[in-house]
Amino acid sequence: MTRKILVVYATKAGATAGIATAIGAELRRGGHEVDVCEASGAGPIAKYEAVIVGSAIYMRRWRPEAVDFLRMHVHELRDRQVWLFHSGPVGPDKDQAQAMPRKVARLARKIGAAPATTFAGRLEPETAKGFLAKRIAQGNLAADSREWLRIADWANDISSAISAVEHTP
Repeated sequence: MTRKILVVYATKAGATAGIATAIGAELRRGGHEVDVCEASGAGPIAKYEAVIVGSAIYMRRWRPEAVDFLRMHVHELRDRQVWLFHSGPVGPDKDQAQAMPRKVARLARKIGAAPATTFAGRLEPETAKGFLAKRIAQGNLAADSREWLRIADWANDISSAISAVEHTP
């Protein structure tokens, strides 16, 4: 059964946007109607049955736009299926789950969302922003570590979970 799903994201250098786009494409392949947009540009969410929120995570922090989206819609999100993800780790730690920042964890509890899934990120000299990121991107940690198959599998699991829930107009 087709569901209306919103995928919102906040990105620093574009890697999280790429992940959100891939999630949206996979959900569409699962037969759902999907909108993918930046968290700062998301409008009302009333027409969506499920929402996926993603953010770049850097120095244990989510992008402020993603946190603001959760805060602004906390009451509406309680009535929907919600999944969270963050992306960012590269190098030897790319496969380690990253803990949600405290304020995001509090909002997730209020919403009833499970902890965020961590996806490896991308750090390349061409897209690095900020002194530290640019410096690190010049070294051996520079890479696109996103695991597209893992992202697709996660999106497929979400598609199945959404389809399994009774539709309540």
